[in-house]
Amino acid sequence: MADSLPRVFLVVVDDTPEHHLAVHYAARRAAHTGGRLALLHVIEPPEVQHWIAIEELAREERREEAEALLNRLCEAIEPVAGAMPMVYIREGRTRDELLALIAEEPAISILVLGAGTGPEGPGPLITYVTGRASARLRIPITIVPGGLTVDQIDALS
Repeated sequence: MADSLPRVFLVVVDDTPEHHLAVHYAARRAAHTGGRLALLHVIEPPEVQHWIAIEELAREERREEAEALLNRLCEAIEPVAGAMPMVYIREGRTRDELLALIAEEPAISILVLGAGTGPEGPGPLITYVTGRASARLRIPITIVPGGLTVDQIDALS
């Protein structure tokens, strides 16, 4: 990574409650270190595809929902991050698109993920990137515990 590039904190935005904590943590760290916040939302393909026209309409609706989600999140987090976040919307499997984005964007320097608090564990993405995929990553991973409060995150970041 070139010294002139700002540190970019990448957060995967999904439908889990813990991603909000990861976004807040990454925004605070970016603001305090002169870095940038980047948000990735991956639109997963449906399990079953029957009709091309119906699938295309559903795909467009998923993209519009992703854009609306990211717009709301950017507006809310910009004051914390100090700048408008960079936004990436991709289609495919989340773990594949995450690894591809990290490989393609040299400015991304830290991956920030929120850990789930349920009995099923931290989440499939954390399990994946801290397991088999860890050898393929060129950046460190920060895992934000899902049980923290915003005040605790503010104190840590």
